Amino acid sequence: MKTYRVKYFDSPHPLSMDWGDTAWQQCDTLSIDSFHPRSTDHHPVTEAKLLATPDALHVLFRVQDRYVKSISTAYQDPVCRDSCVELFWQPIAGKGYFNFEFNCGGVMLLYYIEDARRKNPADFEKYTLVAEGDGKQVETLTTLPPVIPVEITEPTEWFLAAKIPFSALEPYVGKIKLNRNSVSRANLYKCAGESSHPHWASWVDVGEPLNFHKPEKFGELVCV
Repeated sequence: MKTYRVKYFDSPHPLSMDWGDTAWQQCDTLSIDSFHPRSTDHHPVTEAKLLATPDALHVLFRVQDRYVKSISTAYQDPVCRDSCVELFWQPIAGKGYFNFEFNCGGVMLLYYIEDARRKNPADFEKYTLVAEGDGKQVETLTTLPPVIPVEITEPTEWFLAAKIPFSALEPYVGKIKLNRNSVSRANLYKCAGESSHPHWASWVDVGEPLNFHKPEKFGELVCV
């Protein structure tokens, strides 16, 4: 099983998308580089870092991309069709996971999924749409504009950072307590399902079929 060491800080930390700032410099980098065979030949270099504090999990993505688009504008829109980065996180063993999906403009889709088996291609056996009031507690920063209706075809580096407060998730999963040596499970993704050069990449390989919702494939996040 893949493992990532999450740097733990003892006090809350402001959200930052500066890859080189003091806190992020202390964090390991993981690569989202397992591309599904259905992907085109556009394989953007995508990296991520995570850090944890007593009140939140932070994630920072860096993407060397092309064919960048951002059309979705509302919470819970299908952002995976745009240029998108994702974190699926199971904070408590034996419970469900949250799928944080962000297009490059910063729009988020967020469910709490307890049974990822499919009733049909668009529906899960057991899940809850995270209420907008809870979703709004998640802070995001991005280097790109909210809407990119015409693809940026030239090489483009972009960053997206998110701060996920535990208070936004606890109505669904119960009390979340992270400290040094805490272990949770996750996978991270890069996709652009409806760009001119669609692709689907993950940190931990999801195998066949093309489906990111495979919690049995998640890797470990170990706080240090």
